[in-house]
This record gives sequence, structure tokens and C-alpha cells, in this order.
Amino acid sequence: MIEPIASLEDERLDAYLRLTEVQLRNKLEPEKGIFIAESEKVIDRALAAGYEPLSMLVPDHKLAGLSVLIDRVQAAACAHASKRADDGDGKRTFEVPVFVAPAEQIARITGYELTRGVLCAMRRPQLPSVEKLLEGAHRVAVLEDITNHTNVGAIFRSAAALNVDAVLVTPGCCDPLYRRAVRVSMGTVFQVPWTRIGSEVGEWPTPGMERLRSLGFKTAALALKDDSVSLDDERLNAEDKLALVFGTEGDGLCDETIAQCDCTVKIPMSHGVDSLNVAAASAVTFWQLRR
Repeated sequence: MIEPIASLEDERLDAYLRLTEVQLRNKLEPEKGIFIAESEKVIDRALAAGYEPLSMLVPDHKLAGLSVLIDRVQAAACAHASKRADDGDGKRTFEVPVFVAPAEQIARITGYELTRGVLCAMRRPQLPSVEKLLEGAHRVAVLEDITNHTNVGAIFRSAAALNVDAVLVTPGCCDPLYRRAVRVSMGTVFQVPWTRIGSEVGEWPTPGMERLRSLGFKTAALALKDDSVSLDDERLNAEDKLALVFGTEGDGLCDETIAQCDCTVKIPMSHGVDSLNVAAASAVTFWQLRR
């Protein structure tokens, strides 16, 4: 399973070194796609959440210290292969190739050293429906068209730490499984249930809001408006099922979204500061409205 790489032009490394995130989603696995997990902790969390590993890329000087992780990856791959065999599709075993290349060569291609030690290509899961995802949920974050992957990763990390039940991302929001989002989240994107609330731009906000209402959720838009209520308003925490809607940096939430939410909420500020970065604002909000 250990496969030394003689040249980084080897096409088996395309997923790591040459394909864009869009190509990873569509070219290699048209039905489900592939994403890249980076670092031992992130890969561990993905495995624990049931994600299927497909291959690994390791700098040569890191290989000796990764034997335990490699064993876990192989065990997970065999478990997935065995399940497919039970379903009548495939063999019971599958050995994940571990590609090993000189660190300096990888750095020349990627532009940086893999200081976190290891990359793992993993199969994307099939996303659940909104209705299935929100069964039993009480606190939900909705990310409207947030295009900064760092912010999305940070929001997922706060959602995991502060016990948010689920995250919904709108059709215009960036991919939570983008490599940088996964890295910033420290793998917590695998721990918080999430799905897209609509696959086409026209499915948000009106159809999406209707789905949330039909599931019994009140909606709160985080925005600076004259009629905004303070985040510490007791009526907010009294809500049994609350969906918190966050907008992108700069423009914030669109007016149509704000108009359709049940209320608009702001975080009280001091020293003339009008707002927080959306990732910071989400952490404050999750803490205040935790159950």
C-alpha cells in the first residue's frame, strides 16, 4: 500500500496537486465527488464521522510517524468495501494507496510545505434533505451566500463547540468541504450535521424560509436595522426551535431575507464599533442562544 512516487507529474496525484475544487467535486467522481482532508486530527475526525478514504499523500520525512493513522485509514476503507459487498456491489477489501513523495518536490508544486504532515482524498457523502437533517434540531445556523472559506470553517468550529444542532448553507454559499474551510474548522465540519437548503439560486430565500417555517422554526436575521432586537432579549432564548441566519461579509443579508425573517437581531456594541466579522458574530450568537 506504500507507493513511492518517482515524479509529481504522476496522474494519480492530480487530486492533490492539480485539480481545482470544482474539478474535485465533478470530474473524478461525478455522482458524489472528492474532497481533501489535511492533517492527522482532521482525517481522524472525518473517519470517525464515517467518511470513506480513497488515497493518501505523505511527504517522505513524515511517513514513519503516521503508521497508526495509516492503519485507521485502511480499516475504514475495508469497512466501506465490506458494506458495499454486503449490498452486492464490490469486494470486501480495499487497500488505500499511500503515495510517498519527497517533501521538497511537493513544496515546489503546491508552493508550501505540508507542515501538517498528510493529505487524504475522501469520498463526498450524499447530503441529507433539510427535513431529515432537522429532525430533533432546536438551534440551526443558516449561512447565506458566505463566500469566504475561512469564515465558513470558523463558523463550523464555533457551531461544534457551542452545540448548534445543524448548519444549512444556501445555494450561493461556498463549499464547507473546500480544503481551506475544512482546515480552518479543524475537522469539525465533519461533526456538525449540514446540508444545502436548495440547489439552485432561486430556492432561497422564499422557498427556503417556507421550508423552515413548515418545520416549526422561527427565523432570526443577524443584521443592523432600526427594528433589530438585542441578542440578549429573553424572547429569543425562549424559542424552542430557532434558525439563525448569517450573511456574507460587507453586504450582509439581502433585504428580502431580512424581510421574511420573524425578527432581526443585533449584537450590542461599544466604542463606536458597528459590527463583528461574521465568524466572530456567529460564536457570540451561538453562545448567547445555546440550549
